[in-house]
Amino acid sequence: MASDRKPSRRRACLLATVAVTTLTVGATVLTELPVQAAARPKGHDVSSHQKNVDWSKAKRKGARFTYVKATESTTYKNPYFWQQYDGARNASIIRGAYHFAVPDKSSGRAQAAYFVRNGGDWRGDGWTLPPALDIEFNPYSKHKCYGMSRGKLVSWISSFSAEVLRLTGRRPVIYTNYHWWKTCTGNSGAFATNHALWLARYDESAGSLPSGWSFWTFWQYDNSGGLPGDQNLFNGSMAQLRRFARG
Repeated sequence: MASDRKPSRRRACLLATVAVTTLTVGATVLTELPVQAAARPKGHDVSSHQKNVDWSKAKRKGARFTYVKATESTTYKNPYFWQQYDGARNASIIRGAYHFAVPDKSSGRAQAAYFVRNGGDWRGDGWTLPPALDIEFNPYSKHKCYGMSRGKLVSWISSFSAEVLRLTGRRPVIYTNYHWWKTCTGNSGAFATNHALWLARYDESAGSLPSGWSFWTFWQYDNSGGLPGDQNLFNGSMAQLRRFARG
């Protein structure tokens, strides 16, 4: 997802691209066009770019889940977060919060704590998706990997994940794309066994998956469409989505 803090260059990750040990969603990769995937729950993700979302309209147009940007680094909070987050729930849409990582600004632990304090929580009510970490090409610099080594980025993600788990009881979903993951983490397989994958790839299929993941849980397949913000699919049934939200 794009940064909110200054006019964003749509991420270079768009051309690229879960296995959670307790997740029971089928492991097939979607091969049909997204518009033909009628049986899969549709969703979207929003940030301050979408401002005050008409959630009843989004529900009528097919939204079954959404992710809402809560924070970025340790200095930014989405000013529309609570309208978006609570509004989705009030419209009977399963919702979750995500954090936009800026790893060169502060530690993974610090950013995770800031995220959870400002809306990135989780509760097993069946309406709250696990917290999500958005980690992708740096929108603020030519250093797409934030000037950090692969090992340091893997350690940063591990620190973020561990703190989110400690504070919420859930591992974060990891939003990324294949090219960034391969370039900036060395295609690490360290997270695939216990983190759900939210894959970004704007194409007719999800394409290659980062190392270790045999399937995606969420697929962001376009940055515009019938729902506000980016367009997503869940890789399972509505009943499985509810179970995933419950934990």
